Amino acid sequence: MTDLLTPIQAALDLPPTALSQTSVGALPSAFAVTDLAVASIGAAGQAVAQLIQQQTGRLPSVSVDRRLASFWFASSIRPVGWQVPPLWDPVAGDYASADGWIRLHTNAPHHRAAAERVLGPAADRAAMASRVATWKAPELEQAVVDAGGCAAQMRSWQAWQQHPQGLAVNAEALIQRQVFEPGTDKPWLGSAARPLAGIKVLDLTRVLAGPVASRFLAGLGADVLRIDSPTWNEPGVIPEMTLGKRCARLDLKSREGRQVFEVLLKDADILFHGYRADALEQLGYTLGERQHIAPGLIDVSLNAYGWSGPWRNRRGFDSLVQMSSGIAEAGMAWKQTDKPLPLPVQALDHATGYLMAASAIRALAERLNSGRGGSARLSLARTAKLLVEAGQVPQQAALREEDINDQGLVVEQTAWGQAHRLLAPLSISGTPLQWDLPAVELGSHRPQW
Repeated sequence: MTDLLTPIQAALDLPPTALSQTSVGALPSAFAVTDLAVASIGAAGQAVAQLIQQQTGRLPSVSVDRRLASFWFASSIRPVGWQVPPLWDPVAGDYASADGWIRLHTNAPHHRAAAERVLGPAADRAAMASRVATWKAPELEQAVVDAGGCAAQMRSWQAWQQHPQGLAVNAEALIQRQVFEPGTDKPWLGSAARPLAGIKVLDLTRVLAGPVASRFLAGLGADVLRIDSPTWNEPGVIPEMTLGKRCARLDLKSREGRQVFEVLLKDADILFHGYRADALEQLGYTLGERQHIAPGLIDVSLNAYGWSGPWRNRRGFDSLVQMSSGIAEAGMAWKQTDKPLPLPVQALDHATGYLMAASAIRALAERLNSGRGGSARLSLARTAKLLVEAGQVPQQAALREEDINDQGLVVEQTAWGQAHRLLAPLSISGTPLQWDLPAVELGSHRPQW
């Protein structure tokens, strides 16, 4: 089994303790995807256990089910009598260019519009493919990015190591952590059963990584309020990612929206954000200003391509980072196929999400101990480096297929209909992961605590 836990524990300043695992097998991949799922979820669990020990004197045991961890890295919801909308826009995906492969990410309407400004309107993949074929991949990648869209040329790991952005990512820590001056003396209001009770989490993140983090904290009793812009929607992931949360909309570019946001931030314990690196700064909310508004704030952020280098502000997603960083190319060689082969799940997103959650919990433990807030910065590209550098793995036994016994007994009354959730992949003795609120549509609640 690939040891991905040790570097994660070091990044989080967790004791180097072993992690109990149940079940056998792994997702099919050139890389240790199931081991990454186990390590990231397990580290989040160990962070919870350390918090509980700090507050109660009792260290809970922690174990991760390999099958369930792998399944949760795909999806956890099982609708009853309805279907989750498609995850991908019809023209999103990989295309052969004149000199290699490129991936277009068009799930958001404005990202599709950007690609079509460069390539022309395309009703379907066939129309888009004929247009992409006339371009060289580097030029098309840059043209789409310059138009405000999202695209990634397929590069090898070796090429990424020589690329200015790859070099920048190599110099970054897996988790960039910082502790601030004392700012609050808020007591612990939780319990072993609900260790994050009373903790307010303001979630400005979208799609997968950040929402994974806040979903995990909600399962431990945190009060999570997700904020989206008035126009944002991501129907393919909302039923999966709004579990346990209240969801409101705010326009941070309007005076009224900013006033409400600042009231919310003032009372927040944890802020998750995943905009491009300078987006909040451009709105006037620098890290220093955020700390001023909310002394003792725990500020956890992510981006796609890292926090330094020429691409620090580039729009990106898990599937694009896999193309850029050599993962899709390595999968293609491993499978001996003629097209890019991504990981079987969006593992960079999910793993980074659990690392964000663990970072927030470690910072909370520090704040309860010293009154000092803190920050953590992570990126999908740095998580990709962790996975790739762990090496390719020999083929492992397949996971036993999912069955009805993998689902919890509780029926979740979601906004779209009834659903079941898979059993939690993480077991912390005395601390069940359980969510008090069902999945809801974005904008279902008022922007207030």
